[in-house]
Amino acid sequence: MTSTKPAPEQQDRPSVLFVCVKNGGKSQMAAALMRQLCGDQVAVHSAGTRPGATLNEASRASVERVGASVDGEHPKPIDPQLLSTVDRVVVIGDEAVVKPVEPMRGSIETWSTDEPSARGIEGDERMDLIREDLVRRVAALRDELVG
Repeated sequence: MTSTKPAPEQQDRPSVLFVCVKNGGKSQMAAALMRQLCGDQVAVHSAGTRPGATLNEASRASVERVGASVDGEHPKPIDPQLLSTVDRVVVIGDEAVVKPVEPMRGSIETWSTDEPSARGIEGDERMDLIREDLVRRVAALRDELVG
């Protein structure tokens, strides 16, 4: 496994790891939105507890509608070294579980997100509602991390 120790230029800025099960949808969306909001102010990563094979096309399209991008991203597993060095781990949804590792610099929090499909909302409308929920949460996290 390749080490993902933060590069020297990343060590002086906050870092966040967004996690969901497949790392194809919600965690990728949150990471793209954080990169869009923060630029280089925050080192942004995403991973999955059981990564899928591809990114969710509807998730990709939804973040692109607001100018964010998942270009160059792909589903990937959690790197234990990265998990131990980031300032914040954000688990998106209630399906994924991330256990702390020792030593661990940051904290783990879970964002229990709304699932519009439970109300019969599908397609672009579903993804855009999920995206807007993530936008609000990501903006609040940005404020915590960089003020």
